[in-house]
Amino acid sequence: MLLRICLYLFLLFLPANYTTTRSSSPLIPADPAAAMSSVCRQLYADMQLDSMVDYTAFEQAITGAQAIERRNKDIITLIDFTKPSTEERLYVLDIRHKRLLFSSLVSHGKNSGGNYATSFSNKVNSYKSSLGFFVTENTYQGKNGYSLVLNGLEKGINDRAKERAIVVHGASYCSPSVAVSTGRLGRSFGCPALPPSLAKPIINTIKDGTLLYIYANDKEYLSQSTILSTGRSISPNSIIALNSLIRE
Repeated sequence: MLLRICLYLFLLFLPANYTTTRSSSPLIPADPAAAMSSVCRQLYADMQLDSMVDYTAFEQAITGAQAIERRNKDIITLIDFTKPSTEERLYVLDIRHKRLLFSSLVSHGKNSGGNYATSFSNKVNSYKSSLGFFVTENTYQGKNGYSLVLNGLEKGINDRAKERAIVVHGASYCSPSVAVSTGRLGRSFGCPALPPSLAKPIINTIKDGTLLYIYANDKEYLSQSTILSTGRSISPNSIIALNSLIRE
């Protein structure tokens, strides 16, 4: 459904960026990167995310989503680690209905930094957060209560998430009262930990095959990411595929 929405907006607002060969041929973007950026900008405006969600983080999440197969394409979760832990920086986005479902505090790994997460790792026992794209899987009851398994999609960046037991779960140290008393949230062993009151509803919304993207405006990540750095999610072929989907 996300692909259909993106293409619909793309066709509405970007006629100048396309050329056609025959009337029956699919529209081909003359500049796919600029075209996708314009689609994202329109979706961002339609969802009224200005002043709440960083646009660059949003665009990377939406753009990367085009290259990722998953069961549920309607929901995308974005975590923005350029923001301090004392601010809400996890957003659950309903792309199909253009709604922000949740905005929440979220803790980072204890070795990633204090109030800000600035250092990231894929290593076991690093106790750091990992960046990049994940797909959610099943839930279970563990030592941290109701938890959600994450499958890291990027080799060398977050693909050891399961081995490291990186999951979404609730934690008492992730609460406004802790932030007020200590100047920052408590920290995890690398998991994106949520306030206990929001953990279950958020997990139930994003479980079973939705996309989660953890952003930090990190140049090293961008240079290594096979999802964002290769541009395969904004290739002419991907735009043509979107066109074919919406015409089915």
